[in-house]
Amino acid sequence: MYLIVCVLVSSKEEVGYADSLRVNPVDLYSFFDGDGKIYGYQGLQITIWVSSISFHAYADITFESKSDRGKGITDLKAALQRIFAETLVENKHEFLQTFSTESNLIRSIISSGEILNYKTSNGNIADSNSHLKAANSDVEVVRMVVGTTAAGHLYSRLIPLVLLLVDGRIPIDVIDPRWELYVLIQKKTDRQDDIQCRLLGFTAIYRFYHYPDSSRLQLSQMLVLPPYQHQGYGGYLLEVINDVAVAEDVYDLTVERPLDYFQHVRSCVDVSRLFDFDPIEGAFIQAVSRLKRDILSKKIHIPRLMPPSSLIDDVRRSLKITKKQFIKCWEVLIYLGLDPIDEYMEDFVSVISNRVENHHILKRVIEVPSDYDQEMSFVTHRSPAGEGGIVQMGLNQTNLEEQLRQRQLVDKRVEGIKLIELAVFG
Repeated sequence: MYLIVCVLVSSKEEVGYADSLRVNPVDLYSFFDGDGKIYGYQGLQITIWVSSISFHAYADITFESKSDRGKGITDLKAALQRIFAETLVENKHEFLQTFSTESNLIRSIISSGEILNYKTSNGNIADSNSHLKAANSDVEVVRMVVGTTAAGHLYSRLIPLVLLLVDGRIPIDVIDPRWELYVLIQKKTDRQDDIQCRLLGFTAIYRFYHYPDSSRLQLSQMLVLPPYQHQGYGGYLLEVINDVAVAEDVYDLTVERPLDYFQHVRSCVDVSRLFDFDPIEGAFIQAVSRLKRDILSKKIHIPRLMPPSSLIDDVRRSLKITKKQFIKCWEVLIYLGLDPIDEYMEDFVSVISNRVENHHILKRVIEVPSDYDQEMSFVTHRSPAGEGGIVQMGLNQTNLEEQLRQRQLVDKRVEGIKLIELAVFG
């Protein structure tokens, strides 16, 4: 048996302290050879201390005994270096020294960047639940372009945390100037009245060319360090990036494979923005009125209540919200417009079900004349994507497992909409 623990610390006094913050890696064991298992050790325990000041790491390795029992002895140092590379120090004394020798690392690195935004209004920062989260000092977002600032050096220090804590975990190219880091910094004054910069999180943005003379921003990675999660900092960082997209008049802002929690935060931010966007009011009222007027759950053809294409374009031009994201937010807006919601819930779920089913390509196996093996011949059918209803198929043609999966997707979507309502409006 063996145990691997990863601990994030902000001072040398926290090293070895039992109550220091443990972090939960995505999959630490995958970095070990072959099948992700460790061989040759008895009573093995690895405690990895990671500094949130310099992002150096030190591995405290203890074991009762080791011996080759036919599968070799795992090279622990090599495995850990695959994760931490040059940030892994040799001994505890060297690791403890980094808290003083590199205490100004972040301040030095961000000095070459561009301060985009900060909030000092009574020392408060708005969180994703629209409540106020007390902040002890100023919070800033600094933009750093790879190749023209020290962004590459900073990101190299952060790669181990990306590998450990970010799903997908493919590091960015630190020499490609189309990458930009948006670093969330908190400034504090220490006992000597020196300003210390604490890194709270970051996001990596890729700037694509968009024909003929514009660009698209794609959010690729976002990480708020564990001590600062669920305090509104991710939403704040996203708001600043939205402001950049609008100010620079890019084509739109996309997100690469958003995870569920990030998508929740993103939708909370965008729904709030859309509520203040006057051009949606007419189409929104019309869609809500239609749903309230018709008994949709008893109809064969269920309208999707899509926003007009002109409004989709307007939202993209003005707010830089993509069509796909706007449609998700549009469903939230319709839900919020139904009062009392219990009276219209069945019809609303029918609309969501119709959208989910139309979103996927449905395949039907149909017998067709063919000179080839009949078991190898089929045609693909795509359900209509307009205002029409869902494709009607008999149970003998429909895969029951697919029906169940679609039902689960609908339930998950409706639950997600309810959580957004609770987060934005309490």
